[in-house]
Amino acid sequence: MSVSPGTTLRVLRQRRPLVHQITNYVVMNETANATLALGALPVMAHAREEVEEMVGLAGALVLNIGTLSPHWIEAMIAAGKAANSTGTPVVLDPVGAGATRYRTDTAKRILAEVDVAVLRGNAGEVATLVGVAAEVRGVESIDAGDDPAQLARLAARNLGVVASVTGVVDNVSDGERALAVANGHELLASVTGTGCMSSAITGCFLAAKRDEPLEAAAEALAAFGVAAEDAARGAQGPGSFHVNLYDALAALDPGTLDERANVS
Repeated sequence: MSVSPGTTLRVLRQRRPLVHQITNYVVMNETANATLALGALPVMAHAREEVEEMVGLAGALVLNIGTLSPHWIEAMIAAGKAANSTGTPVVLDPVGAGATRYRTDTAKRILAEVDVAVLRGNAGEVATLVGVAAEVRGVESIDAGDDPAQLARLAARNLGVVASVTGVVDNVSDGERALAVANGHELLASVTGTGCMSSAITGCFLAAKRDEPLEAAAEALAAFGVAAEDAARGAQGPGSFHVNLYDALAALDPGTLDERANVS
């Protein structure tokens, strides 16, 4: 297992992969800016008429169910299948799974019809998808009974994905191996869309390291966590932290990132 977020970030910035994101209205600007600040190229295409063509140009596809509608679901399925046909890795962010049947059923449908490389969600969302008791209020995880590390292993095994369960400590597993990422800052919870940003950044790292999805997913969370730590320095609150976060992503140093990444 080779975890080197600095090396992957350097490759990402050299290649500048296109990351196709079918995401929600709340975070389109945030995830596009985070992708661009990191060094990749975002495209936010969701029309059914163009998603298959667009994903053919992309290094990764990120599907985010935060603001669902029927035509978006069909576009996600079509884009996901097109990505599978070309070996393009797919990230699924099951925003709010467990809050309503519609969200839960949609996430399960995508998992059933699309070969998802990484499932990135909070503990409540991921627990819902593997049948573990959880409380999700709106799009926030309130409680999920299982230990997050065990939950990540269970989800990976049962769903056939790399499960990336984010929280105070992030846990990433492919069902056999597991990594814990302890970077980050509590201000991440005070800004809308930071979970969605972590999914977008996961897509960026997967585009640069598609053959090692476990390592890429953990590296993405470590890089985002280090950026959050940097953004929190001097922040006066959620607003200044939000602005600082883009600057911190752009300023990430591949040469020092490995030693700052707290991955075990």
